[in-house]
Amino acid sequence: MACTFVTFTVLVACKSDDTPGDEQADTSVSTSAGTPGTTVSDSVTESADASGTITATGDTADTTASDTTEPPPPDCEGIGPAIDELGTTPGDASLPSPTLEHLTVEWLIDGDSNENGTVTVRWRESGGSWHEGTPLRRVPAGTVEGFAWANKHAGTVFGLAPGTNYEVELYLSDPDGGCEVRTLAASTRPVPAAMPGADVIPVDPGSFAAAAAAAVPGDVLELAAGTYPTFTFPSDGTVEAPIVIRAAGAVVIDGEVRLDGRSYVIVQGLEVHGQIKFNDSLGLAFVGNHVITDGDGIVTKTRSENLYIADNLVEGATVWAEGSLGVDGDNVGEGIEVTGPGHVIEHNRVRGFRDCISFIEDDGAVDQYSIDVLYNDLAEAADDGIEADFCFHDCRILGNRLTNVFMGLSSQPGLGGPTYFVRNAIYNAAFQAFKLQRGSVGDVGWHNTVVKMGDGFSTYTEDAFSRQHFRNNLFLGGPGASYNGYDNGEGDVIDLSAAVAVDLDYDGYGSTAGMFTGNIGGVAFASLDELHALTTEVHAVEIDASVFADAVDVPASAFPAAAAPDMRLAEGALAIDAGEPIPGFAYAAAAPDLGAYELGDPLPDYGPRL
Repeated sequence: MACTFVTFTVLVACKSDDTPGDEQADTSVSTSAGTPGTTVSDSVTESADASGTITATGDTADTTASDTTEPPPPDCEGIGPAIDELGTTPGDASLPSPTLEHLTVEWLIDGDSNENGTVTVRWRESGGSWHEGTPLRRVPAGTVEGFAWANKHAGTVFGLAPGTNYEVELYLSDPDGGCEVRTLAASTRPVPAAMPGADVIPVDPGSFAAAAAAAVPGDVLELAAGTYPTFTFPSDGTVEAPIVIRAAGAVVIDGEVRLDGRSYVIVQGLEVHGQIKFNDSLGLAFVGNHVITDGDGIVTKTRSENLYIADNLVEGATVWAEGSLGVDGDNVGEGIEVTGPGHVIEHNRVRGFRDCISFIEDDGAVDQYSIDVLYNDLAEAADDGIEADFCFHDCRILGNRLTNVFMGLSSQPGLGGPTYFVRNAIYNAAFQAFKLQRGSVGDVGWHNTVVKMGDGFSTYTEDAFSRQHFRNNLFLGGPGASYNGYDNGEGDVIDLSAAVAVDLDYDGYGSTAGMFTGNIGGVAFASLDELHALTTEVHAVEIDASVFADAVDVPASAFPAAAAPDMRLAEGALAIDAGEPIPGFAYAAAAPDLGAYELGDPLPDYGPRL
């Protein structure tokens, strides 16, 4: 669905009258101050709000900078413009498809062939105090699996509040020439909700179809307890006045629910015996539903935009057994599946599928950027727990718990990145915790905890994967086995032999197999000292199960299904304060702890909050 933009631009010359300014065509207010001789462009842009619009989120507070001292303003003094391909010439910058808690940032550039340009970030609520943000990732132009991306910097402003106006200040600097400070403005989307004072229309199985056909923006169709037939909803709401379909008792839909082509409809509290499907949709919300299916769960197979899928229980028909595992296993169904930008998938409990949460792959992948997958509780996935394949950039897989999965987190492939995997907890991944395959580029792994049998951190592929950035993770493996033809290794701490130009450091590794061996990009090591000396992991530490406060065993077998353990850290563990600070993330001490949890933090609210 396209948004309509109304753009008004004022160009102000700065020391030169012959250099054209940049024009913005996004949801931002943009001001820039650059290298002397460039033009400053003040661009004010308004757009039709494409928000999905239902309960407060608030679980990413630990990612919000808490320092009360404002970071200093950036300064381009002394840095001249680019004079050759080594320097950076800034292009368009934008904040595309804001979600409820994050802003995606993309800044196109020319030059910087040696890739040493940087973009630091400050952000604030409009008119408030500045906070340090997470620097953007450098993304050189590239091509993978028929998809191409431009030369740019890209990244995310993490841990924001829904429905809030923000300013984002970007400081681009290249020692080879090129410097600019550019400020953008955008609003996070509000949590979807019924219009204040909306008309509530009571319906029952006999009157629902007529009420649905007559529904107008702002209506709330309140379903009385009972069993309803499958239905295709025919009406649209608006951003300001969504249509709401909600249960007022035990409501069962005996069949699928379809909302293909619909805009701004909220579906809440239904028990659906079949799939919920909504191709080509805009701003839909699915909250607090219970889906029981022998196929797919909550899915769009074609481009949709700004979906909100939260607090649902989605149960599939795939059983956790060896014969179910892998691409050719006896498995069925996608629990939650999306394509398109701006989606938020949070606090769902999904179990019993081929993939619990997935993006569309290959030619079906369209505009898969600015997607949040947050605090979901996922189990019994016979292929991938979260299949974030063909992410264009700024997909944020954050704070999820995955238990009894064949593959934990998949990026097969990432299309330049960044694809963020942050603070996820994975237990009993039968094959790999991370699937970085088909030439994946630009994956970012920060503060994840993995406990599994076999090799701790592995990707078994002959296709080179590159530009991965991993920090502050915990990987604990042990003796391995083979399941349905897939061998998960003998207990190496790392097996990433196909890695190219990866940046791994400050991670914790261990194996109950009694060895500390592995391979990164063809470089083999047989001890922690060799890992330090031969690879980028110069600050890695060796850990064992004593790092956890509770008893956490490396699974001796992938079967039967295991309960999700508490993998928070023990007082005095080697992982405490052993990480590298990541700008824009708050830590209680001078350095962060390794893994998904800071010492003393409560467990997140995994799964539904309702």
